[in-house]
Amino acid sequence: MVDSVQQQREALGERLRALRQAAGLSGSELARRAGWHQTRVPKIEYGKTKPSVVDIQLWCKLTGAQSEMPDLVASLRNIDAAYREWRRTLSGGTKQKQHEILRLMQQAKVIRAYQPSLIPGLLQTAEYASAILRRSIKFHGIPDDLDEGVAKRLERQQVLYKGDHRFHLLMGEQALYNKVGGDSVMRGQLDRLIAAMGLPRVTFGIVPLSTELPMQLTNFVMFDERRVTVEGITAELTITQPREIRLYHRTFDVLAGRSVTGAVARELILQAISRRG
Repeated sequence: MVDSVQQQREALGERLRALRQAAGLSGSELARRAGWHQTRVPKIEYGKTKPSVVDIQLWCKLTGAQSEMPDLVASLRNIDAAYREWRRTLSGGTKQKQHEILRLMQQAKVIRAYQPSLIPGLLQTAEYASAILRRSIKFHGIPDDLDEGVAKRLERQQVLYKGDHRFHLLMGEQALYNKVGGDSVMRGQLDRLIAAMGLPRVTFGIVPLSTELPMQLTNFVMFDERRVTVEGITAELTITQPREIRLYHRTFDVLAGRSVTGAVARELILQAISRRG
């Protein structure tokens, strides 16, 4: 998950190294003039250490490359935005994050999402969403704004009915059996899935348990051809590099090709409902 961020760090380091070399400075000489330990320069240049804004400003000053400073600082901030720890993203509660996702969806024409073990947020009932967000609040130790977070998540679902957005939502069959909020909550949620299958601009598929997956996967959401968000345990990764986005498209296409839809998907949901009594 951090490969993309590391590549961006290395690319920034290469640009800084080029400035140092163009100025005729050795790494040790630049470190001496900056008042740093001599190992700091190679660590920055090879992406082992992320520089601060102050580091970049000083680097540009010492190499006579002040004109490069704004672009380099912007690159650094893009790295910061690409990898955001949940403790920072959710520091103000869950509502703000739900609003951010809504904004991204409103701006996109085509939204593709894959959830291996949970019901996609766009198809969640209020009770299911409440159980998910309550768990997140407790796990991350963030401010308890459960009611506001659930309300904003349900507001997100209005994009299913407004505008000209199109949706392709995939979920793993495991999500039908994971216990979220108890049996009554799950029965209501599974009924909601059956109803959602008839939405006109939604393509819905289930990846069966017996499916051979292309690789180890986590959940991800794709917004047109511009952006992919991937959720991990500790952080969310935002991917914007076209080469990487193409790989996510390939992966999604494989999953879609191995998913079941229509009557077959409906039967899997009905089986899951019957097993809950």
